[in-house]
Amino acid sequence: MAQVMDVEATYQRGFELRCEGRYAEARAEFEKVLAEQPGHADSRWQIGLIQGFEGDFDGSCEVLKQVVEEHPEHQGALYDLAMTQMMLGMIDEASSNFRTLLKLNPEHENARRQLTYFGS
Repeated sequence: MAQVMDVEATYQRGFELRCEGRYAEARAEFEKVLAEQPGHADSRWQIGLIQGFEGDFDGSCEVLKQVVEEHPEHQGALYDLAMTQMMLGMIDEASSNFRTLLKLNPEHENARRQLTYFGS
């Protein structure tokens, strides 16, 4: 049990660093989590976001796509994947992912708002 708490504390530290824009430090924390729990979806999601924040949108899209493929109900990763796809001009893919997100969570206002931009 203590190991799980350490993993979550490390994840939270990484999340806080990411929110502060300290991406290299945040990535290092998320990589520590992944060393302990390779399937930790939230850490992989955060690394994908960092890639996008650093300008690697294609890499970000790939990481987010992998997270969603392995965890299809991960709403945060699905939304961020759709947003990244939209930025990359992958409108059909983004629209499909926003629709999938609304099936998972009909109350997801941001996904609904994004679909209105597509005229959907």
